[in-house]
Amino acid sequence: MTDFLKLSGKKILVTGVANKKSVAWFTAKTLEDAGAQVIYSVRSRQRAEALAPLLAGKPVHVCDVEDEAQIVALAQVVAQQHGNIDGILHSIAFANYSDGFKPFHETKRADFLQATAISAFSLVEIARAFAPHMNAGSAVVSIGISSQVTAANYGYMSPIKAALESASRFLAKSFSRQGIRFNSVNAGPLKTSASAGIPGYLKNYLFAEKLTMRKANVTTQEVADAAVWLLSPRSSGVNAQSIVVDAGMGWNFFDESVVEKSTEL
Repeated sequence: MTDFLKLSGKKILVTGVANKKSVAWFTAKTLEDAGAQVIYSVRSRQRAEALAPLLAGKPVHVCDVEDEAQIVALAQVVAQQHGNIDGILHSIAFANYSDGFKPFHETKRADFLQATAISAFSLVEIARAFAPHMNAGSAVVSIGISSQVTAANYGYMSPIKAALESASRFLAKSFSRQGIRFNSVNAGPLKTSASAGIPGYLKNYLFAEKLTMRKANVTTQEVADAAVWLLSPRSSGVNAQSIVVDAGMGWNFFDESVVEKSTEL
């Protein structure tokens, strides 16, 4: 079998594996199937222990990106143990919804800043820490959400994901002299463990499915496939872009069947 994606032997850091349903896990597995060496970074020792059945025998490091010192330490230990790397997948998000979902204007400053630091600015800090340890031609991919989502039950994560997307573009400019690319994959609604905890998500998921052109939502594997392509040398001409993977949902607001159903008297 030919190495079409040219990933054989490439070393890719994958952050944010939470469980076997996560985008990070699907991406990591696909990278490995393509011949890449995947280095894993998870949030805590407890998470690493929980993932032991999935990650047995694989290089796993612990890094809570809320602490910049841990990001710096991660870059150093990865460089020491694995040498320079060829790519990074940023699939990290966190928001404190312990008080339930509230209207956006009721968002607490502390919650917004914490979620921004973890879900968006950590991309900047990871890129900065790994800058000396990335080969020319490396690629960094972040996982975002499709279109301009203002779903009330997604809370304040929509503007934070928008900040992540914007940060990716500015990093592409900032790292252009090093020949390192930054892109984001903006996914439509997915069946993940994280989404399962969002009140009302199932109804939104089913509605989104009706808006897709094929009448079937995207799968986690399809999102992972896009991320793998962007991490590969085969996408070398793509930089500072946001690739939407939503089965056409974002361009199909006036789908005939949905319009007809919603206007029935």
